[in-house]
Amino acid sequence: MNIVLFDGLCNMCNKTVLFLIKFDKKNNLHFAAQQTNVGVKIMNQFLIKQDAPSVILLKDTLVYYQSDAIIEIAKLLSGWPRIAVLAVIFPKFLRNGIYDLVASNRYRFFGKQTICATPSKANEYKFIK
Repeated sequence: MNIVLFDGLCNMCNKTVLFLIKFDKKNNLHFAAQQTNVGVKIMNQFLIKQDAPSVILLKDTLVYYQSDAIIEIAKLLSGWPRIAVLAVIFPKFLRNGIYDLVASNRYRFFGKQTICATPSKANEYKFIK
């Protein structure tokens, strides 16, 4: 199972999860907010720091962070979002630099919730409980 761990308080992150669900036609991805009990449990299981400022992809037994996670997620999608795999042509320091710039300003630009968003009934099956 491929698990995307995301910041459940971040408005941008929650919108991105909805976007990923839309283009995950083969049902490759499942999700957990890093702040939920299941998210914390998974992070502990894989020895991931609780304050990891990144989207995290668990694919098989591998853990991907930052731009590597985005590229690997794109490989699992259908349609035009797969174009994100082309980011691999850029040096990792550049990709992660841009990623870090957006990640460190995500609350300022997109806002923050006080509690994790609850998935809709239609998307509930995509979230690990």
